[in-house]
Amino acid sequence: MNTRRTFLKQAGFGLIASAPVTALAASLKSGKPFLGARSVVIAEPLKLNVRDFGAKGDGQTKDTAALQQTIDRCSILGGGEVIVPMGNYLTGAIALRSNVTLRLEQGAVIMGSPDLKDYPVTQVRWEGKWIQGYTGLIYAISARNIGIKGPGKIVGNSALGGRPSADNPLRRPALIEPIDCTDIVFDGFFTEYHLMWSVHLTYCEHVTIKNLNIRSTGGNGDGIDVDSCKHVLIDGCDIATGDDCISLKSGRGMEGYKLLRTTEDVHITNCTFADSIFACIGIGSETSGGIRNVLIDNCKFTQAKTFALYIKSRVGRGAFIEDITANNLEVSGMGGGFLRFNLSGSGLQDQVPVPGDEGIPTTKNFKFTNIKVTDVPELIDGTGVHPNKPLDGFTLNNITGTCAKGISLVNVKNADVSQIKVTGYTGQLLNTYNVKGKGLEGAAALPAPKSPDPVPAGEPYQLH
Repeated sequence: MNTRRTFLKQAGFGLIASAPVTALAASLKSGKPFLGARSVVIAEPLKLNVRDFGAKGDGQTKDTAALQQTIDRCSILGGGEVIVPMGNYLTGAIALRSNVTLRLEQGAVIMGSPDLKDYPVTQVRWEGKWIQGYTGLIYAISARNIGIKGPGKIVGNSALGGRPSADNPLRRPALIEPIDCTDIVFDGFFTEYHLMWSVHLTYCEHVTIKNLNIRSTGGNGDGIDVDSCKHVLIDGCDIATGDDCISLKSGRGMEGYKLLRTTEDVHITNCTFADSIFACIGIGSETSGGIRNVLIDNCKFTQAKTFALYIKSRVGRGAFIEDITANNLEVSGMGGGFLRFNLSGSGLQDQVPVPGDEGIPTTKNFKFTNIKVTDVPELIDGTGVHPNKPLDGFTLNNITGTCAKGISLVNVKNADVSQIKVTGYTGQLLNTYNVKGKGLEGAAALPAPKSPDPVPAGEPYQLH
């Protein structure tokens, strides 16, 4: 035992080992980052049952203290699993600690308390800004090697959703919210919430989210929000939400631009999406820390009020959106269409936006291949690109199916459009203004669109 501890310590991992050798070696050889949580070795993993610490699971008694004590005890003794057996566990917010996995057995339900006083107040992200707000029902701050595993359920209280208001300016509780954490695994459980986000990752790295069944309704009911995070794998999830099924963000205005915490290296794969208010996958509009290296593949989009994919930002955000790739997608049931990018006028303007041309987001390398669409109202609306900073690199290849309207592109260079084999549309298939590249022959000319002016310079900004 001592020899093992000494080896791990000298290797620089303490009780946390690196990724499996083959996966990590392949990652290093390819030059690509290792996505998802890294494998962890705990010398003597514990299994502690919340019932042994006084949890009732009767749906009426608040089990907050018992659940928290079990988690704390497991962490301080070196880590392992906290077992939640069948039952309904009414609880206020509970904090995950380092080296602890919360395992929800079949028939186990974590039920959120309806009382806001049961949720601590701290700094949380809301629409790209750090503000005072209530923690998530299950939250973690600056923890490492944490997890939640099913097959049980986590159900938020419907009384707690909604937006901050003048009467209550505190942000409402998310359902699951790790902040500044590393090596996270969420696997195989069911969530249900109303009017607020289900999973909100902020400043996290090496995250695996797989086989979740997420259900939320009403406004602000995002499924998974990836907020200034790196090395994230989302695999095999079934998400039906009010707002975006998945949203990628990185901060808003000068605060986000100064902090420059980028969302990068995100892989979304083998998922099914249905949205009733906005888009299935939204990238932005809070992009002031930058977003890059996003891959979406082998996914089904079955319903959205607007678009399956919506890439959005605005003048005053600054930073960049680059290397966005989508491949092998099936899209149907869309109210708006397959893809929209509005990079100059989407989302709330910040109180202190990024001024000048520096505040116009830099965008490049958007690639969409092997897409099958069924009766989408519009294939692509790409008209929201600012002329001062055209989209540099746009690939569209092997698109099949049916649509009512074709493709509109504005202010794009290095476009590559090929094998667009759709039917059912009226008008011209391809419509462009100030677009250069390959595969543009026969395109109809669009009128010059209006674009917002850059934000005038103000007083020098300091974080405060």
